[in-house]
Amino acid sequence: LTNNKFIDDQFIFDKSEIFNIEYLYKLINFLRKGYDLAVVPATVSISTTSCLLGRFARAHYRVGPKSLDGKENYYSFLFHKRIVLNWSENSERHVADFGQDIIRPLGIFTDNLKSEITFNKYEDKTAENFINTLKSGEDCKVIGLHIGAGKPPNRWAVENFVYLCKKVNQNFKVKFYITGSGSDYNEIEKFKELANFKCGFYLNKAIPELASVISKSDLFITNDTGVMHVAGATDVPQISLFGPTNPSNWAPVGKNKISLKKSESINDISVDEVYNTAENFLTK
Repeated sequence: LTNNKFIDDQFIFDKSEIFNIEYLYKLINFLRKGYDLAVVPATVSISTTSCLLGRFARAHYRVGPKSLDGKENYYSFLFHKRIVLNWSENSERHVADFGQDIIRPLGIFTDNLKSEITFNKYEDKTAENFINTLKSGEDCKVIGLHIGAGKPPNRWAVENFVYLCKKVNQNFKVKFYITGSGSDYNEIEKFKELANFKCGFYLNKAIPELASVISKSDLFITNDTGVMHVAGATDVPQISLFGPTNPSNWAPVGKNKISLKKSESINDISVDEVYNTAENFLTK
């Protein structure tokens, strides 16, 4: 959310710092600034901490969940307006649409479900330098890959990514780069071991830096994980691979955004299926 053009100020709440006097002083000052409206959203669960923070904020009007999917919120008395939230009524709704239900009764909503990540000139220049170095003056396409995921069931096999790259290389002039962090170490090392072609690595970057480099790519292919949503905030053509998660709820939205799912097992998605989708993007 840093530098997001829709957000004027922010405070990151950290429970472990709550007994730090300096931190607590800053938190109280932030909450007591004075607000017209305080909203406590909920999607997959209701946060007691969020309810309490919403109440402690000096706001003229407070809105929060009365219940979520039939589960009562015992702290709903903290709000002026209490909203019954029920995702199960239409389980195929996108989270960005369902998330608006908390404020929809106030007449606040949008049909634009696209995310926004704002990056500054420095982040933009850093990304541009990386892409230029990767291309080394060649006239070629640039494809980004995110091969890791926090949840093992959301990881398409590394062997599949390598085979996909080799197949794309046979038919297109391209350069690949991998995004990731320390948590993706095993997948990245395995990719390096199996790949017999050059590949760039854009690792351990802040979200705006990551969004900037993805925005300068011709295609981004990713597992169902946080980076998928970062890429979803850009206009770049994107292929998102799903296993047990429902893409109707969580897939990036947009005309250039394609999600693939065959079953609860992400590895039921074939390399050929991903290649054919990539080919459609690369030949446009």
